[in-house]
Amino acid sequence: MSLECDVLVVGGGPAGASAACRLARHGVDVVVVEKRRFPREKTCGDGLTPRSVKALTDLGMSDELDGWHRVRGLRAYGGGHVLELEWPEHPVFPSYGTVVTRAELDMAIAERARKEGARMLEEVEATEPAAGSGLVGAVRLKPKGDAIFELRPRFVIVADGSLSRFGRALGNERDRRYPLGMAIRGYFDSPESDDDYIESHLDIRDRDGRALPGYGWIFPEGDGTVNVGIGLLSTFREWKGVNTSHLMEAFTHMAPAHWGIDPEAGRSVRGGKLPMGLSVRPRVGPNWLVVGDAAGAINPFNGEGIAYALETSEVAAELVAEALHSNDGSVLYRYGAILDDRYASYYRAARAFVRLIGEPRVMKVLTAVGMRSRPLMSFVLRVMANLLAPELRRPDEVLYRVAEKLVALGPEP
Repeated sequence: MSLECDVLVVGGGPAGASAACRLARHGVDVVVVEKRRFPREKTCGDGLTPRSVKALTDLGMSDELDGWHRVRGLRAYGGGHVLELEWPEHPVFPSYGTVVTRAELDMAIAERARKEGARMLEEVEATEPAAGSGLVGAVRLKPKGDAIFELRPRFVIVADGSLSRFGRALGNERDRRYPLGMAIRGYFDSPESDDDYIESHLDIRDRDGRALPGYGWIFPEGDGTVNVGIGLLSTFREWKGVNTSHLMEAFTHMAPAHWGIDPEAGRSVRGGKLPMGLSVRPRVGPNWLVVGDAAGAINPFNGEGIAYALETSEVAAELVAEALHSNDGSVLYRYGAILDDRYASYYRAARAFVRLIGEPRVMKVLTAVGMRSRPLMSFVLRVMANLLAPELRRPDEVLYRVAEKLVALGPEP
C-alpha cells in the first residue's frame, strides 16, 4: 500500500505534534507517526520555564496550562546557602512556570494537533527513508503488528527525539565537541507536592565526595508526587566513570526533609542522554528539517528541551507551509540561519560555561561565591532559563565577564 501527504512528521512529542498542529492550521495535509501510544513516559524533569509557557500559549494551549501546577520561581541550594528566586518580570515571557508530567504534556499537544486536523498514527514507526541526493521520496512505515507500508510526503519534519534513528538514516550526526548531558529521574510521593517553587541543588557529588558538574532537582507536580532527578555534563573530566543510578540514590538520601521523600520508594526511574547546543548537523535537506531534541536543541545551561522543541518546530512549520504555498523547497534552507540568529550567541556562551564548570575548583568557586549574592543569582537564573533582556544581543560576551569575575573572587587552588 502506498499513500501520499503534504508533510510527514516523524515523532509525536512536543516538537513533532506542535509542528503538525501549526501546519494543520495552514490547511496542510499532515501525518504524524509516533512509535508508541499516548500517554507514554519520557525522561524529563517535567518543569516548564516561562519560555516554555509562552511557547505553549502561542500554540493556543492556555486552557491546558491553567490546569497544570504553577510555580513562581526556583529555590537553589549550594555552597551552604539557600535562595528563593522568583521568575523575573520580562517584556515577552510570563513570570511563572508550570510542572506537568511528560505523559500528560505530550498527550495534550498531540490531542491539540489532532483537533486541528493532523492525522496522528500511533504505534507506527518510520523505519527508513528512501532518499536520493538527500531528497526523501518515500518513507517506510511499520505499524505495530501489521504490514509495512510506504508513505510519499512532499516534505518531512524529523522530530523523533535525542536518539533520532530516522535522522541518522539521513546522515545526521552529533558534533562530539559539543556538550552531552546525562539525566535520570523518578517519581516519589511527597506531602509538599503543592510547593510553588521548583528546587535545584548545585552541590552534586558522587559516593566518594567528588564534586560533579550538573545539578539535582526536585519539581513538585501538585498531585501528591514530585519529580526527582540528577543531570550531568560530558565536560566533566571524569564523567565516564560516574554511575548515575548510584548518584541518584545518593541524591534522594540527601534531599531536604521537608519533601518527605522515601529514597526506597521511587517509581518509573529512568534515564537518557541529552544532545545539547544545536549539536546535530545537518539540520536541513532538500525537503526535510530536523527539530527539537533530534537537532540537539537542548539548552546546555539547564538541560531544558521543551521550549526549544516548540520554538524550532514553529520555525520549521512556517517554512514548510511557505514552501508548499510557493512550491519552492529552497525556502527550507533559511532554517539554519534563523536558528543561528536566535540561539548561536547564547549557546556559544553556554558551551563555554559548561567547559568552565567541568573543572571541580571552578564549580566550587562559582557555587560558593554566587550563592552569597541574591542579585547575581537572580541574573544567573535569567541566563540559565534564557530570559535575558531582548536588547542583549551578545550574551556570550556578558557571561564571559561574569564568569571571570566569579573565578577571580574565589580562593587560590
